[in-house]
Amino acid sequence: MNPIVEEIGKIGIVPVIALDDAKDAKPLAEALIRGGLPCAEVTFRTEAAEESIRIMAEEFPDMLVGAGTVLTKEQVDRAVNAGAKFIVSPGLNPKTVAYCQEKNVPILPGTSNPSDVEAAIELGLEVVKFFPAEQAGGLNMIKAMSAPYTKMKFMPTGGVNANNLKDYLDFKKIIACGGSWMVKKELVAQGKFDEIEALTREAVHKMLGFEIRHVGINEKDGESAAKTAGAFEKIFGFTQKPGESAIFAGTAVEVMKKPYLGANGHIAIGTNYIERAIYHLSRLGVEFDESTAGMDEKGNMRIIYLKEEIGGFAVHLLQK
Repeated sequence: MNPIVEEIGKIGIVPVIALDDAKDAKPLAEALIRGGLPCAEVTFRTEAAEESIRIMAEEFPDMLVGAGTVLTKEQVDRAVNAGAKFIVSPGLNPKTVAYCQEKNVPILPGTSNPSDVEAAIELGLEVVKFFPAEQAGGLNMIKAMSAPYTKMKFMPTGGVNANNLKDYLDFKKIIACGGSWMVKKELVAQGKFDEIEALTREAVHKMLGFEIRHVGINEKDGESAAKTAGAFEKIFGFTQKPGESAIFAGTAVEVMKKPYLGANGHIAIGTNYIERAIYHLSRLGVEFDESTAGMDEKGNMRIIYLKEEIGGFAVHLLQK
């Protein structure tokens, strides 16, 4: 898969933007980055699109800026010359796809039925847009349609919002979702970039779904661990569940049979998507101890510790 498309998958949400005035490009990009989404699909529906892409690409070179609603080769050239790193189109035009491939620019053309998907496969594509997502049958349509096409992945756009985002992203053949709910045109027109930042941050937090799953207590040996777990069972009714290295008291307390990471113990933070969580937290400067990564039987990461303790506690992410 193309590295830029892979990064889109790690980001998880692609804000779809239609700007009427290029002066809004910089503050909007700043709001998205501060909110946690260093990505934007600027649609070619307005005269300001080309200049907006140029401003975002020049002012924020690390931002993944793409062009949407691209219909012609001429628009591809204008977008790429302005700094667009990827192209998105509402439908699948073989000539536009081939032109982007010649220029080595990743393109996600729109599909809405099996014939579109087969045309995309014929063109050598691995990821396509599904548009308009909700109107074309939504998640159920993607699941039904994708069954015969085992290697094709999708980016649904159109009707995706904060309420159905997780439903879409939980399906493994969906790499990311495009959406405009955090960048509503009226908020941009009114200069309410603080609200856009807040909506963006809310979208990221809802996607990642961070929550405390359990607290780990370090004990010196198995006997001490059993005593501590027993106290939680006796006082709070947290049933003990002995394991090889620890005893759980209910689901919220893990008592280690010997000291493990963390001066005081550890805290497990559950997340909906551990790989995306690593990407987003790394952008905040959080470092991870790769040696602590734990995988499941399919080779998917289930757990990884942060390098630094917080308040004397080691902290690890846990795939829900």
